[in-house]
Amino acid sequence: MSASSIEKKPWIVVVGGFLGAGKTTLILAAARELERRGKRCAVIMNDQGSELVDTRFAELRGLLSGEVTGGCFCCRLTDLVDAAERLRAFSPDVIFAEPVGSCTDLLATVLRPLQDHRQKYQLAPFTVAVDPERAADLLRQEADPDLSYLFRKQIEEADIVCFSKADLHPEYPQLSARVSGRAIRQLSAATGEGVGAWLSEVLSGALINNRDILEIDYARYAQAEAALAWLNLRLTLKSYSPTTAAMAVGPFLDSLDSRLTAEGISIVHLKMIVTSPSGFLKVAICANGEEPQVEGVLDDSISSKLDVLLNLRALGSAAQVKEAVEGELSQLSGAIEDLNLDCFTPAAPKPERRIIDPQS
Repeated sequence: MSASSIEKKPWIVVVGGFLGAGKTTLILAAARELERRGKRCAVIMNDQGSELVDTRFAELRGLLSGEVTGGCFCCRLTDLVDAAERLRAFSPDVIFAEPVGSCTDLLATVLRPLQDHRQKYQLAPFTVAVDPERAADLLRQEADPDLSYLFRKQIEEADIVCFSKADLHPEYPQLSARVSGRAIRQLSAATGEGVGAWLSEVLSGALINNRDILEIDYARYAQAEAALAWLNLRLTLKSYSPTTAAMAVGPFLDSLDSRLTAEGISIVHLKMIVTSPSGFLKVAICANGEEPQVEGVLDDSISSKLDVLLNLRALGSAAQVKEAVEGELSQLSGAIEDLNLDCFTPAAPKPERRIIDPQS
């Protein structure tokens, strides 16, 4: 590591939020803004499993990236610090860190412990991204009580609440009263609205970060995460005839959505990225029957070889979700090679370290 990289104290910007809130999209939009300002940045992704769509997407966008897998940041705190140290060798000005979307209690288990490394890093206020449509659903009286608990706790520990997807959901003021007491902002990573202002704010050093530690019912926290099936899939598709990424995976996603719906399995977040020699296609769905959000090269040239990554988080048993996905793989037109499919229920969170007293 060079002397200049040791002297630089990059910002660590933790962007939390529920599954599908738009955390990765916000980080990538912020990275583009930083590049325009002549700044260097990196990102650390996080997941309970491996084979991450978000990491691959960040790499395809040219962003320096690392990842912490096999558990959330709180349970892999040492891995998080090690990942940040490896990235610091490249002298970034900002390191974004995106925790698992089902995690909470980050203030006590991640942000406070990171203060021990203040001689190397500057810690930005904690941002929590919120999808207005998902917020309206999870704040309903009839909402799933466990998922609602996680969501509410995420909001409670935020320094800044960013209502995302402003281009799709401009109605966030009706929800702002439900999360009062936090700095509230509205932005759209897709259009860039509000991203620059948010970035300037979190990097200004003017906001007071790290609110009071929450009271967390860890038994309920574990129960909420255990209600989710976590599926990560990687494969190579050798098409019977050359095709585009969209034509190859479109029928599979439609059929999988229909099957999960018929079996009473709720999609919480589905992400897929398909790469070919001529480009990539990323698709995201946050609910059954939802119109997919698509990014990448939509008119890529036809290819006989496609690499596929799929991350699915669903409300249902791991066995059911795995069976559904395996059953729909036949919708892919071609020979499947190098298949790696992992489906599980997350283990109960066991923080590596939990600091309640900021002086401890």
